[in-house]
Amino acid sequence: MAHVIVVDAADPDPGAIAEAAALIRAGELVAFPTETVYGLGANALEPAAVAKIFTAKGRPATNPVIVHVSSIEEARSLTVDWTPNAAKLAARFWPGPLTLVVKKAASVPEIVTAGGDTVALRVPDHGVALALLKASGVPVAAPSANRSTELSPTRAEHVVKSLADRIPLILDGGPCRGGIESTVVDATGERVRILRPGLIDAATITTVLDAVETITEGGIARSPGQMERHYSPKTPLYLAHYDDETRLIGLHADWGITARFIHELTPALGPAKYAAILYETLHRYDGQWDSLIVAMPPDRPEWQAIRDRLARAAVREGLVEPRPEGFAQGSAEPAEIIIPCPTISPAL
Repeated sequence: MAHVIVVDAADPDPGAIAEAAALIRAGELVAFPTETVYGLGANALEPAAVAKIFTAKGRPATNPVIVHVSSIEEARSLTVDWTPNAAKLAARFWPGPLTLVVKKAASVPEIVTAGGDTVALRVPDHGVALALLKASGVPVAAPSANRSTELSPTRAEHVVKSLADRIPLILDGGPCRGGIESTVVDATGERVRILRPGLIDAATITTVLDAVETITEGGIARSPGQMERHYSPKTPLYLAHYDDETRLIGLHADWGITARFIHELTPALGPAKYAAILYETLHRYDGQWDSLIVAMPPDRPEWQAIRDRLARAAVREGLVEPRPEGFAQGSAEPAEIIIPCPTISPAL
């Protein structure tokens, strides 16, 4: 079982960091907090160490991993083409929840990049993560510290629940303040492309660069988070939607007799607060009900990242068109389940 060490998020104990750094240098795995979610780290320059990440998570080899570094200078050493766009974005948003995809250097193993010619890099904005990176002295490959396709962890106990029997050490730095994964931007060309929406939205990126577009990946993946099913609780998750009058309406689906509408996840929170509690809330209710139901936030740019996570987390089988009479159990003799639903202000 994993050893869990509680550390202060802003001022972690040097002894704990040294222990974790020694494991990284020895080719072992360490789970640690970042400002987004907990990461599962290994020495990014050792293929055998990175392979342990894929084994522990059950992650497909076609899904690349993000490499965490402690500085812009270290990031530049891992690429053969640090483009002007990459330089501008790194200067503005690092440390922070922005991942830059650039052409990889020969020193970056193919297992990190899923066989592609690009590498995803970022400098995290978290005291524990930065201390670990500096003490390790190596770039650290670190996808989220959970089984593949399952809910991302925002607390150490989430990591324990998912991976405690598969890794040697977890640094417990408390809850992650951001709550969802970083924005991934392809900075290899003249126009930057958002490969995965995240905590930094497109509008914020356009304050630095004019030409920004969002794309859907094809071929060899340059970014994690592209699988159709991802970020999912074990309990089936269904999505409710708002109609044109801003009333919440339900989905008819083939679920059991108990369904929990998660009232805490409301657009009234705003995107930042919603993101901060999204995974934590789903973790709390996972396994307690036959089905979970979450209201899909408005289809607006500032909600893009959260809508992406919910769409990938939700079940896709057995759904029919939403109807205003509420939620119903699909069967030969349908029994209706009516769950009180809040309304949303048009101002939101």
